[in-house]
Amino acid sequence: MTDRPRFRGIFCPNVVPLDAAGDVDESELRRYIDWLIDRGIHGLYPNGSTGEFTRFTAGERRRIIEIVVDQCDGRVPVLAGAAEANLRETLAACEHYAKIGADAVAIVSPFYYPVSPGGVHAYFDEIGRNTPIDVTLYNIPMFASPIDLDTIRRLAGTHERIAAIKDSSGDLPFMRSMIETIRPERADFAFLTGWDACLLDMLELGCDGGTHASSGVAPELTRRLFDLASEGRFEEARPLQQQIAALFDTCFAAGDFPAGFRMGVGLRGFSIGPGRMPRCEEDRAAEPERLAAIRAHLETASLA
Repeated sequence: MTDRPRFRGIFCPNVVPLDAAGDVDESELRRYIDWLIDRGIHGLYPNGSTGEFTRFTAGERRRIIEIVVDQCDGRVPVLAGAAEANLRETLAACEHYAKIGADAVAIVSPFYYPVSPGGVHAYFDEIGRNTPIDVTLYNIPMFASPIDLDTIRRLAGTHERIAAIKDSSGDLPFMRSMIETIRPERADFAFLTGWDACLLDMLELGCDGGTHASSGVAPELTRRLFDLASEGRFEEARPLQQQIAALFDTCFAAGDFPAGFRMGVGLRGFSIGPGRMPRCEEDRAAEPERLAAIRAHLETASLA
């Protein structure tokens, strides 16, 4: 173990461009990755919630990671989303992503069936004993069984491969408790936030970085905020946080998640496609108004 967190900075949970047939548009995805890196993203996080991992086949998910790892080519680390519907497939994904050169994986806790805290621990304990690649625990209680503090503490104390947590609850007291409990015993364990509205507050608490949907639309804003926070210039970063939160709220409200973030990426100059989820007539009719609202935020930030 080292005395530094293994992950630091803003990892973009990138959307996936689709072509007219609804297939992964590899050339546009590669162009998008280069654009994100050029604008200061610290790392890529493909196959996250914003990347609609549940809407792709297992083969497509693996191909997406292969493209991202290849295009990054060591310029920034890749945190590969490895959540699958069951333990066996999740471990198989871990093995594949380790083999192709991903730096780590992020794994959501068991979903669909509610699982007890003991069951969540048992699930990640099995992963910790068998994974060939570093693991980031992914706590997103709105979609999956929550990962409580005691479970995180036990896993961090038992498995060196369990190297970080990404917490998308937006719960500041919970993040503070995690940092105060785990960091003294595990200096290399990283704490990432996944809730855009409180990025600055989380960094001020001592978070090491985050994965934020808004970073795929406005990577310049999240990078600048992170840099200011790293220098302790929190008040100077406050207007940036307000811009990020406003952009996030507008994108989040623009139809079924992550449709608004796909629209935002499209407004930055990419042929992104509508996503895999069929759209209703109400969403189609509202699209011009939603695009205008997102564009207004980008113009305010001088990004359009």
